[in-house]
Amino acid sequence: QVQLTESGGGLVQAGGSLRLSCAASGTIFSINAMGWYRQAPGKQRELVARIFSEGRTGYADSVKGRFTISRDNAKNTVYLQMNSLKPEDTAVYYCNAGVVLVSTRREYIGWGQGTQVTVSS
Repeated sequence: QVQLTESGGGLVQAGGSLRLSCAASGTIFSINAMGWYRQAPGKQRELVARIFSEGRTGYADSVKGRFTISRDNAKNTVYLQMNSLKPEDTAVYYCNAGVVLVSTRREYIGWGQGTQVTVSS
């Protein structure tokens, strides 16, 4: 019913930048919060940044001042601009969205398939 498709991951040197995108598709009535999580090898998945429908944002302390989350409601898309990347940012990044379906008018929590971000030192 809902699919989240991510793009923009890759390999970058420390200090570099990457921009992740995640587009939601399907029978969407509206989208509430959208966010980005990451999971490094041997670690639990953690919240990186979140943006609510009205534009309010929140960030993990480890990325504040370096990462910026934004969304385009007309395109059902969320972005994560990552600057000043560090080797410890290396992880698989997953997008997440609270999607209200046309059919049920209930929220469905969707996840993307993940995109690898590798930061070399």
